[in-house]
Amino acid sequence: MQQAAIPASFYEEAAAYIRETLAPEAPPDTALVLGSGLSALAGELEGAAAIPYAHIPHFPRTTNAAHPGVLYAGRLAGQEVFCFTGRWHCYEGYTMEQAAFYVGVLARLGVKSLLLTNAAGGIRPGCRPGDIMLLADHIKLGPGSPLTGPRFVDMTRAYDPAYRQIALETAAEMQLPLWEGVYLYAPGPQYETPAEIRAFRTLGADAVGMSTVPEVIAAAGEGIRTLGLSLITNLAAGMTGQPLSDDEVLAEGQKAFGNMSAFLKRLLPAIRQERG
Repeated sequence: MQQAAIPASFYEEAAAYIRETLAPEAPPDTALVLGSGLSALAGELEGAAAIPYAHIPHFPRTTNAAHPGVLYAGRLAGQEVFCFTGRWHCYEGYTMEQAAFYVGVLARLGVKSLLLTNAAGGIRPGCRPGDIMLLADHIKLGPGSPLTGPRFVDMTRAYDPAYRQIALETAAEMQLPLWEGVYLYAPGPQYETPAEIRAFRTLGADAVGMSTVPEVIAAAGEGIRTLGLSLITNLAAGMTGQPLSDDEVLAEGQKAFGNMSAFLKRLLPAIRQERG
């Protein structure tokens, strides 16, 4: 076992508070994390109860204005879900374990499925802002691990193959363009240089971002089945000759909100049905 920086009791206390406050009878077994520009989907939850992250014991604070920092429990597309409006990043000064702390809390609440969304820069030739990429795999740069249990966790099926197939079939039914790709995790907060993007393309990356991977690793360690979706909000550095900005990321996220929202609402029942 690895030495955990966060005491096990912190996970238990956070889970107990969420259970008592949001889901005293039966906590949802599915969780959805809304990335930059996508938090408005929480407004479509039915029968929702909400608590700010700041009220949950031991939860880190969000410092990115694009991440409201509120946890909801309610129904979306007829499915009971936990819905996170925003996440934590290592560039905010957190360790990987802190950035993925909520995943361990979800495991203690009995969550079986985790749907992660993010905003990403497109690297793959031909991709465009507004595209949705289905994460098939990832590349992690830099040190650190969010794991608190067994040290050597297999990552071969970190992005659940059955869930990915459901996503591809659902997108085809909706006539929604969706392509599978490899997400490269770069901790930021600075955007990548054009030279870095050329190197990442050589490594096999199709998109780059500053989140998601700590959570996926933690979910693999907890045995939570995971699906990842990247909204391509901009082309990566050096691909257009234009500078990058956070405003561009948020604007594109809001513009593509309708497609991602409709897709997630079709995915949730299909994933629940697959689990039986």
